[in-house]
Amino acid sequence: MYRRVLLKLSGEQLQGQYAGGFDAERAAWIANEIKKVENTQIVIMVGGGNYARGEQLAGSGVQRVTADNIGMLGTLMNALALVDVFNANDLPARVVTNIKADQVADQFTHRRVLSHLAKGRVVVAAGGIGRPYLTTDTAAVSLALELDCDAIFKATKVDGVYDKDPQQHDDAVKFDTLTLNEAVVRPDVKVMDQAAIALAEDHSQSIVVFELLKEDNIRRAISGEQIGTTIRK
Repeated sequence: MYRRVLLKLSGEQLQGQYAGGFDAERAAWIANEIKKVENTQIVIMVGGGNYARGEQLAGSGVQRVTADNIGMLGTLMNALALVDVFNANDLPARVVTNIKADQVADQFTHRRVLSHLAKGRVVVAAGGIGRPYLTTDTAAVSLALELDCDAIFKATKVDGVYDKDPQQHDDAVKFDTLTLNEAVVRPDVKVMDQAAIALAEDHSQSIVVFELLKEDNIRRAISGEQIGTTIRK
């Protein structure tokens, strides 16, 4: 059992049954899965790809910095909606943001997040790392380190890390465990972007990659069961 963890959710997962935007039913399902977890403080870092991806928006007159700022605003929209659904489903939660948006969310501070966690609330972090050219994967690792999280749990569409896409290749081989160094140097391993993995390796930050949309997987992963792929020093 972990004392404090960071759960990384992509924007694609939050769009659920839709082609884009936010699926409240999917968010409610996630809330009920998180409620099964006991005695562990949970911080969630959300992506924003269901609304906008900075790298895709850049070009044709849109500057990369502007595009990344739009992507960060997408994460804030996800966080606001997710926290409302969590609270409506009796899962106490609060939003904090790394971009300044005082009218809609509290600014991230280390002390504020620790206070929410101590009161039994799930904290949903928006705005990535608050700067362009850095993904929410990198922001997730940075935040996990800052908050002294025991592990990062990256929720995905498949049940771990493979040597190739298992949805396209029947002969794909799953890894039960990997070292952080292997995740950095092996070109066939796609876990997070290179900056995120390199930061995790530098600080020996463990990562567990698991399938989100399987009942009880969040509880099982956070309770320490061997599911998905564990990446550690």
